[in-house]
Amino acid sequence: MTGVTGQGVLGVEFADAELRSAVGSGLDQVEDLLRRSLSSTDPFVKEASRHLFLAGGKRFRPLLVLLCAAVGDPSRPGVVAAAVVVELTHLATLYHDDVMDEAVVRRGAPSANTRWDNTVAILTGDFLFARASAILADLGPEAVRLQAETFERLVTGQIRETVGPGADDEPVEHYLQVVAEKTGSLIATSARFGALFGGVDANLVEALTGYGELIGIAFQLSDDIIDIASEENQLGKMPGTDLREGIRTLPTLHTLAGADPAEDRLRDLLSQDLSADDALHAEALALLRTSPGMDHARDTLATYARRARDTLVEIPGGPAHDALLVLCDFVVERTG
Repeated sequence: MTGVTGQGVLGVEFADAELRSAVGSGLDQVEDLLRRSLSSTDPFVKEASRHLFLAGGKRFRPLLVLLCAAVGDPSRPGVVAAAVVVELTHLATLYHDDVMDEAVVRRGAPSANTRWDNTVAILTGDFLFARASAILADLGPEAVRLQAETFERLVTGQIRETVGPGADDEPVEHYLQVVAEKTGSLIATSARFGALFGGVDANLVEALTGYGELIGIAFQLSDDIIDIASEENQLGKMPGTDLREGIRTLPTLHTLAGADPAEDRLRDLLSQDLSADDALHAEALALLRTSPGMDHARDTLATYARRARDTLVEIPGGPAHDALLVLCDFVVERTG
């Protein structure tokens, strides 16, 4: 189960005991409903749909639903169901992402497309979208409309990433827009769902939604940095996976945009196919870890975390407000 005890979910410790208990109970209910939602009378469908669920996960989106609901009342009807909707949506996108990225590992386990094939992975993602939609239908037309708008942004971001920046696009800005759409949109909706179903005052819903998008972008940027900086399997994949797969994340883009002659060797390596040459990959990874590009990426991460913190000035003080502030620190500190 994913209850918040000790260091808590994600390794984040929330100071208030009552909040810890409420969020822990909520996350346990989320896990239970997730497990039931991923059941099927067909044994193969059940196995495939539970594949990534059983591999674990940070449950960041359900956590944010519960924390934003706690600004109001996290025990209200619809809060747990909304948290399950966003997590099912997230899981579904992972199945599809792994097909598009030709990934072989997800959360430390073989990806679904590797364990089975691309068709199974795509259809399993579709199955999860269907289960999310079934739960969503009971949450009302506003929730359905919000999910549709979110999914439109998410898919637009995926298309934008697939097509790549245009001739007039600045690559770093293009990348940050992709992150906002692909990752920030669903995390913003997590915050909005929590606020709406937690009965938070209407004038605070927008502030919490803005917080969600900014902390979501920051969370993705911290993943980008960890993929390069970590010496361990911290993200459920080997360090430097994005680099090996030729995925240009923020540290790489900042490096490629630089003009310092001292970085020429690194820029040359980043322009090559590193997927099949372990020595070149290791050299590029070592150089990137100490590059100005990593410093720029950390500065960008800190800026988004600070902007997320600033949105909380409108939120009344209390345990939920303090916990949301903790997440702003966490997304920066986890890269350290």
